[in-house]
Amino acid sequence: MTDLAADIDIRATHGVASLNDAGDAPVLTVIVPTRNERENVPTLLEKLGAALAPLPAEILLVDDSDDDTPERLSEFAPDCHVPVRLLHRRPGSRDGGLGGAVVAGARHARGAWILVMDADLQHPPETAVMLARTAMRHDADIVIGTRYAGTGSVDGLDGATRLITASSAMRLAKTVFPRRLATVSDPMSGLFAFRREAIDLDRLNPIGFKILLELLVKHPSAKVAEVAYEMAPRHAGRSKASFRQGLTFMRHLTRLRRHRLGGQLRERPSTSRGRLHELGRLVAFGLVGLSGMVINTAALWLFYEPLGLHHLLGVALATLASTTWNFILTDTLIYRRSRTGAWTGRAARFFLVNILLLLPRLPAVEALVRAGIDVYVANVATLVVLFLARFLISDRVIYGAARTGGRDPVKVLVDLDAPEAAGPPSRKRYQYLPYRYDVAGIVRIGSQIMLPELEFFRAQWVADGDVDIAVRVGDVGRGPRRRASMTEYANQNVIRYEEHLGRLGANFRIELGETINIEVGPLLAASPHVVYTNIVEALLRFVMVSRDRMLLHSATVNLGGTGVMLSALTDTGKTATVLRLLRDHGGLFLSDDMTVIDTTGQAVCFPKPLTISAHTLRAVQANDLTPKEWRRLQFQSRLHSKGGRSIALRLAAFNLPIMGINAITQMIVPPPKYSVDRLVSCRIGSSVQVEELFIIERGAPRLSDLDRAGTLERMIQNTDDAYGFPPFRHLAPAITINGLGYQQLRDREREILAGFLSHVRTRVIASDKFGWADEIPALLNAENGRAGVPAVARESRLVADGWPRWAPSPSGGIA
Repeated sequence: MTDLAADIDIRATHGVASLNDAGDAPVLTVIVPTRNERENVPTLLEKLGAALAPLPAEILLVDDSDDDTPERLSEFAPDCHVPVRLLHRRPGSRDGGLGGAVVAGARHARGAWILVMDADLQHPPETAVMLARTAMRHDADIVIGTRYAGTGSVDGLDGATRLITASSAMRLAKTVFPRRLATVSDPMSGLFAFRREAIDLDRLNPIGFKILLELLVKHPSAKVAEVAYEMAPRHAGRSKASFRQGLTFMRHLTRLRRHRLGGQLRERPSTSRGRLHELGRLVAFGLVGLSGMVINTAALWLFYEPLGLHHLLGVALATLASTTWNFILTDTLIYRRSRTGAWTGRAARFFLVNILLLLPRLPAVEALVRAGIDVYVANVATLVVLFLARFLISDRVIYGAARTGGRDPVKVLVDLDAPEAAGPPSRKRYQYLPYRYDVAGIVRIGSQIMLPELEFFRAQWVADGDVDIAVRVGDVGRGPRRRASMTEYANQNVIRYEEHLGRLGANFRIELGETINIEVGPLLAASPHVVYTNIVEALLRFVMVSRDRMLLHSATVNLGGTGVMLSALTDTGKTATVLRLLRDHGGLFLSDDMTVIDTTGQAVCFPKPLTISAHTLRAVQANDLTPKEWRRLQFQSRLHSKGGRSIALRLAAFNLPIMGINAITQMIVPPPKYSVDRLVSCRIGSSVQVEELFIIERGAPRLSDLDRAGTLERMIQNTDDAYGFPPFRHLAPAITINGLGYQQLRDREREILAGFLSHVRTRVIASDKFGWADEIPALLNAENGRAGVPAVARESRLVADGWPRWAPSPSGGIA
């Protein structure tokens, strides 16, 4: 025993004893429960310490031994490469068995992340540390080592009996908790990591070995990912599994199920009272629907008979009339106490749902009429059939009366060693990239799909083999699946996303390398906007960071040589403000949605087509749209508004092929996108030195400065919000660019933004009259002592190889 160990009466110690240098506060605490593991201790500390050496980590051993395991630990701990601490639980204080030991250790852990593993080396230390590394870079709360997915294996279990027992226990647990364990393949695993702040230790009261099961059941909203691993044979000693432990597991499972049922009785809307309330809402919704059916039938008669309109047009117009009636009663009577947000938003979502339900109703009405059924009967029949769908969407999505509180529906798996699994044979497709783009001379993209957002950067001179990101169409996916999955093949730098419908779904594959190769399925290929927004721009963001640029969510204009950047929450009025600034003050346009910035304060243009609404066009008096475009815009702008997006984000919480739904929606109703110079007469600038950043808000008029730290956080949050739609949250942590992992890229992005903001003055400007386009130039003029902003603004130039310099050519174009 070492001198350090000799100074510590380990078995008499209350609390945790340090067995070597305690070191600095770690990020990761590895909890290893031990019980009579004297033979495994030397190898465990040697291998685990070596694997943890590059990390800010500590080992915390929670010991319930009756042999000399504590003395063996203290003997070998001083040679370990990381701090080792020991919590010895004396007989009589070993509540909960192994599960209780884990909870006790978690209460003494110093790390923000906790890794739990066995001491018998069936969880290989190198694999366990790789799991911890994966956990710390993923946006997950619990990361599980799985033996039942990917290349996971249970070969290390002793004999067929253990194999059958383990598999049966896993299946039984998933049967008892089908929803809470829906995305988990190995809820009985003993190898897992969790974010300390995401787990409420006071909820846990474990017995036996299966502490992970309790974590998952009692934290239903925790975000879960899995890492496949091969279980190794036991290094030495005997397994603690026994018939008694099996009985303990059954008792634990029963207690968890009883606790879950008790939770349903306490939590709305799953208590008996809550269920009665839900039933009451259903009945009330039905009564409102009956009254609406009278309004609908009367309106259909008016449009169909006296006015002589076609019966399908009459059905559509009657639906609008009854929807108005139903919304007023539903909003004021049924959900009067539980409604949230502005009534306009609720109304927009309510109308949107009923209009979308017309898509299946109209063909059904037509089929029934052709079959000889009276049009009024056919209309009522389709309303009755879709009643339950309208109620569920209204109750759970629009008004949120029933909170899901469930697990993220996407199954996330990281396979550390496996080659990518081969799918069914694919038909041969060409590899040529007909569309090529040079984004600000920084990133080159080639695509088999035209990407309208990048058309400004079209650069056919870029060689097919010189692109940084390549987008091709392929047969991605295997067979149908129960839920969407994101799989990362870590050793190949390959990421696959697949939805429910097999190869018919919105699937994609990304291979990260010197050239990033993206392969999208045919459904996604038919919706270029989704391909760009949900996949390409996410990768473009981090490629920019690797090249010391940031794609910042903001709008930028050049007003008389002054670079002005605008930032705002969605639907505040930023786009209308930009268009009015250009129309009234003759500035140069650089961007409305994303701007390329660097640490010197320079902003480079990123002039994607603007997504606009009818009220935005009226604000700037745009007159170039045809009557057909105006009519289409009324529906487009509502579907693609903040209300429409909020519905989509709520639907993403359910087990639905959300990316496929998004792609089909975009195909049927494309977003209203227009080039800026079609909306207002203006010129496009290449770059500008940004001097002023205005964060615009609605509210009582005020003007205030914002410090650099506050600006940094708001702009990072604003940019993150722009990437909120699935599957970015699952995709981003798997991204590695030029050797930089996700967290390193995020840290570098903050550094770039901090450097940029050091050259910029930031102010918050609030208005209750949407008057920012008048107030901002007035502020600049007053501060610069000018009477007005020149109609033709001065433009700074960007110098970069391969990037065009914007200057009027003799022919009047852009040179």
